[in-house]
Amino acid sequence: MITDGRPIPCALGRGGVTRRKREGDGATPAGALRPVQAFYRADHGQRPRCMLPLRPIRARDGWCDDTRDRNYNRAVTLPYPAGCETMRRPDALYDIVVELDWNRKPAVRGRGSAIFLHVARDGFRPTEGCVAIRIADLRRLLPRLSGRTRFVIS
Repeated sequence: MITDGRPIPCALGRGGVTRRKREGDGATPAGALRPVQAFYRADHGQRPRCMLPLRPIRARDGWCDDTRDRNYNRAVTLPYPAGCETMRRPDALYDIVVELDWNRKPAVRGRGSAIFLHVARDGFRPTEGCVAIRIADLRRLLPRLSGRTRFVIS
């Protein structure tokens, strides 16, 4: 990732980058993605500075990844009857997380869900399709993000 001419190390999906994103392929979708909203763990640090809509992650927050469900690629409340991921993770990956506008309005079932910008694993190990950066870089970048920002992934 490059911002203001400065490189920011990042991790991408274990399946590489693709123009044919499918649910579960582990790939990061190619294209120009915009940030939509951000979430943070209030119990893991103070509220970050942010121009995007921002809210704390609650214990019952989830994100539906079940291609058969009407709430596919949307936030849901746990427990949820269909397949979904937990937003309040036991690790630090979602201490700050930004929803990117992949496969929204309308969400096409099977085209990929939960494409986020979030905290990277140690060693920048690959993601399941998201973009991940160090928490310090995310905190520095977050106040500058708006709905007009574009992340170009190629």
